[in-house]
Amino acid sequence: MAWNDSGNGKDPWKRDGERPNDLDQIVQNWQRRLGKILGGGSKSQPGGGGGGYVLFILLLIAWLFTGLYRVDQAERGVVQRFGAYTVTTLPGLRWHLPFPIESVDVVNIEEVRDSKFRTEMLTSDEAYVFIDMTVQYRRSDPVKYLFEVEEPEVILGNVTESALRGVVGTSTLAELIGEQREQIPARTMQELQATLEAYGAGITVTSINLEKVDYPEAVQEAVDDTQKALNDARRYQLEAETFANDIVPRARGTAQRVLQDAEAYRDKVIADAEGQSQRFLALLAEYRRAPRVTRDRLYIEAIEEVYANSNKVIVDSDSSGNLMYLPLDKLMQNSAGRGSTADSGRSATAPVTTGSENSTGSDDSRQRRQRQ
Repeated sequence: MAWNDSGNGKDPWKRDGERPNDLDQIVQNWQRRLGKILGGGSKSQPGGGGGGYVLFILLLIAWLFTGLYRVDQAERGVVQRFGAYTVTTLPGLRWHLPFPIESVDVVNIEEVRDSKFRTEMLTSDEAYVFIDMTVQYRRSDPVKYLFEVEEPEVILGNVTESALRGVVGTSTLAELIGEQREQIPARTMQELQATLEAYGAGITVTSINLEKVDYPEAVQEAVDDTQKALNDARRYQLEAETFANDIVPRARGTAQRVLQDAEAYRDKVIADAEGQSQRFLALLAEYRRAPRVTRDRLYIEAIEEVYANSNKVIVDSDSSGNLMYLPLDKLMQNSAGRGSTADSGRSATAPVTTGSENSTGSDDSRQRRQRQ
């Protein structure tokens, strides 16, 4: 008969001399051992409540093991009991009361994260610029990072935009693109960090990398026109200032010259008047001493002045009574021609003759006057 034939009275799964290895029996044996260890004694019977008790103990142990956690060197563990902050744990293998009593958030305080930021805004001279930069930061205070603000990364983006607008809004486009380009990250970082500390965000900004500052492509043509208009305005202003710097000093010089001429004329008139008055007083004194002589002298001087400035024709009155022809118009023209090239005070004298008989007649007239 074969080994596994029925009726031979042997179990193919049991060795010779061994009792059957019943699974229930093995479990019961382990239950009894655990019961003795935990103080249960031998009261646990197969099929009784001891199995549930042991299962509870196993589940309790497994639940306690869920409180184990590990904190790396660059991390900190923030333990919360029923949602309230309890303690911050240092690196190493740690344990806390399992969920739902306590929970832990592990925060890396050494990791440097990047936050991309792009925006378009106006400068102080009303120029429209596009800015692309990267903000690098660390979660330096894990407690503040988790509990002080909600969504710290969103707060970081909003505060970054606010700080950047404060810097760009107080600078001109030429400054941002030119000499102050390198100052934008430093000024923005300073204002950003001050605002984050005021909020208690638990974030430390390590650096800001300014990647691009330029006009938006959509408004490039309009910006070029604006820049050209600004350049023209500056040029016109400089031309106006140059014209003002030229005309104002000349006008002031002309005004000063007119004032000086007026003062000189005033002094001259005053001096002439004083001289005339002194002359009149001197003549008065002479007139009082010798009235006739003074009158004659004054008359002669007046006649000299009158005749010196007039054209004269001298006619001999002692000549005969024959009719004389005097070409006065020719004499006046000749006198005027000579006066244009000679002194105006020179007299125009024209001798008048009437022929040989006129000279004879004049001699006879003289003889008659002598006889008389």
